[in-house]
Parts: sequence; C-alpha cells; structure tokens
Amino acid sequence: MPSGDGYDPGVKLETLAQTPKDFTLSYTLHPLSRRRRLSHLHSATTAAPRRRRRRLHPQLNRFGKTKGMAFVLEVPVTLLERRHNLVSFSRSRPRRASAYASFSTTPQRRAFSISATLNTPVQSVDDKHLARATDIALPIMVNSCMGKMGQAVIEAGLSAGLHVVPASFGIESDAGKTIQVGGKDIQVYGPSQRETTLASLVEQYPNLIVVDFTVPNAVNDNADLYCKSGVPFVMGTTGGDRDLLYKTVEDAKLYAVISPQMGKQVVAFLAAMEIMAKQFPGAFSGYTLQVMESHQATKLDTSGTAKAVISCFQKLGVSFDLDEIQLIRDPKQQIEMVGVPEEHINGHAFHMYHLTSPDGTVSFEFQHNVCGRSIYAEGAIDAALFLAKKIQSKADKKIYDMIDVLREGNMR
Repeated sequence: MPSGDGYDPGVKLETLAQTPKDFTLSYTLHPLSRRRRLSHLHSATTAAPRRRRRRLHPQLNRFGKTKGMAFVLEVPVTLLERRHNLVSFSRSRPRRASAYASFSTTPQRRAFSISATLNTPVQSVDDKHLARATDIALPIMVNSCMGKMGQAVIEAGLSAGLHVVPASFGIESDAGKTIQVGGKDIQVYGPSQRETTLASLVEQYPNLIVVDFTVPNAVNDNADLYCKSGVPFVMGTTGGDRDLLYKTVEDAKLYAVISPQMGKQVVAFLAAMEIMAKQFPGAFSGYTLQVMESHQATKLDTSGTAKAVISCFQKLGVSFDLDEIQLIRDPKQQIEMVGVPEEHINGHAFHMYHLTSPDGTVSFEFQHNVCGRSIYAEGAIDAALFLAKKIQSKADKKIYDMIDVLREGNMR
C-alpha cells in the first residue's frame, strides 16, 4: 500500500448484518492526503478513547498480495437502525434520512470492526483461473420442472453447484407459470415456445447441457429439437421410439448420455449383467423367466431398467417377450403384494426377476428396489458433468450411457 495514501471515512458503508450488536461493514476506500485523513478520523472519534483508534496490520490474500487494512472505530449506537441498508460516515449532513446517517457526539458508543479491501489492477494468472472457476458454473436446463423427477434433478444440480437456468419446457397448459424449486424460480415454456426459448438460452449459455425427464411421448420431439439446436443432452426419460431416438442423435453427431436407468448402484448391477451376458452367452438356455416391476401410478410406460435386464437374460439364452412383464401400479397391490413402504407409494421402483430351470429344481431370483428419487437425480447430474468433460476434452461426439459414466469413475 503506498505510504502517502489516506482513506476517506466519508463514504457509503454497506451493512451486511442486521443486528446492532454485531455489524460487519464493507466499503470502498478513496485516496486522500494524510492531513485530511487524520482530520476525518479525529472528527469521527472525538468522544472515543484514543486507544480505540489503532490501525491493524495489513491483511494478505492467498496470493501474498496486500488485501487491505483494518481499523477499529467507535460508532454511535443511534447511527445504525435495523431498517438502514446504507449509512454514510461523514461530518456533512445526511442526504437521505432513511438511508444515511452521520457521526454525532453522543456518549453511547460501541466498537465496530470495519474491514477494507483494496482493488488492484494487476491480476495474476492464478487470479484469472480462480475467477473463471468460481464465477462460471456448468449451466443446465432441466425439462420438465413440473414433474417430481425434474424437481429432484434441479435440487441435486443446485446442491452440486451447477447453474440451473431459470427456464424449463412443459405442457401448453403450464406455459407461463413460474414455480420455485430449491429456492430458485423456474419459468415454464410451452411446446410452441420451445425453439425460440432454447435458441435464446444457447446464445446466453454456449456450454448449456439439457437434462430431460419429461414424458414418453415427448422423447423423440425433444431429441429432434436438441439435435437441431446442437445442444448436448442427458436423456433420462424412458419410452418413445428408442431406435429412432438413437438414429436421430447418431446422425446429428451430438454429445448425449442416454440411459433408461440413472441410479448409480443399479447401473453397476446392469453393467454386471452385461458382462455376464457377454462372457457366458446361453448359460441359462431353457430357463423360464418371470418379471415383475412396480412404480408409482404416474409412470405410464414399462420400466426401461427391466427391459435392459431382460435383454441381458435373452443373451443368456432365456426366451422372454416384453409383453410378459407384470406391471404393478395399484397402490393396494404395491403395499400388500410387493411390500412397498406406504410412504413411498408415490415414488419407488421395485423390480424382481425369477428364473426357473426346465425341470423346476433350480431357481434364481434377482431384485433391486429403490424408494425415492434422489438416486436418479444425482446420477443425472453425474451424467451432465461427465458430458461436460467429454466436450471439454474434445472426445468423440456420440451417444454415451451410464455405464460409460461409471467406468470413468464420474460417480460422486
């Protein structure tokens, strides 16, 4: 700090705490002559003991530069009312009675700790990297914020420090609505606004990634839009025409993570099934398979996870048609027959696969049961972060799945 500079106490101070017993005040320092500085300090602390006016040692920031100076001054108690946001330390009369106050010689005084930070025009390389890392978070758009799954993803994204853009797609009847999720306001845009909304977001957030948890009949239309806009996306929505979905994305040469299952441990189970099917094809030839899956009544389609596991069993030699899957959506059956906890009737995923040998003497049973949605939401955020790394490293533009995410150790 230049030895010839002084600091004007007659500047605005921003009150950061709203209790008169414990205030932290921050302000911008302006250079004055040493004489004017002493004059201001003397007038501001006339009634205060001289020992109170001591200057503390300069504070150093993490890069070894002088961060600022700290002073301890006595401030009149009457100066700071709870409704004040800004106060002015000055000998002049206040300009706005509601927002500014001035020193007086009242005998009632309390000591306040005032810290000052100096701005320096010199910025090191480390400073620039730090600013870039802290000021720019990965932006994600979550479709749709109206569903419970979408809301869980938004909360998981905010918890992970991602920037959730304040826009989401929804049905036409919800267009124009604003809902709050995790303390953040999200505006809903209908189908007719999708293209213009996404184009505007891409312009504002060039590294935007979309996380899609909508409905089965929106899968292909949404994928078309993401591909036309060149926006990388994570597709957690099941249903739709899956063959068309994959073809659309492959033709567009776009970064995407598409998986019927976003749960971390369930993904590991699926990976194990894939390995077993590849290593031991036909190992269960002749066995019969029974599959039961139970989800909340709002899930309209068959479990994508069940379909993936069945595909592995088929490679292992089991003959099974997807129409044979037993879907349980009735709450009473879910509680009494499946054993779903009543508090999770509106958010669960129970799966059971039972294999029986041709003569009925041998049986195998696999189960994976999930209560709640957090496991899927966290997995979706892991997928978005994985995709961002792939883009940054200029990896191949292709469709990835959650097993790819798991293999790279990108699960938090």
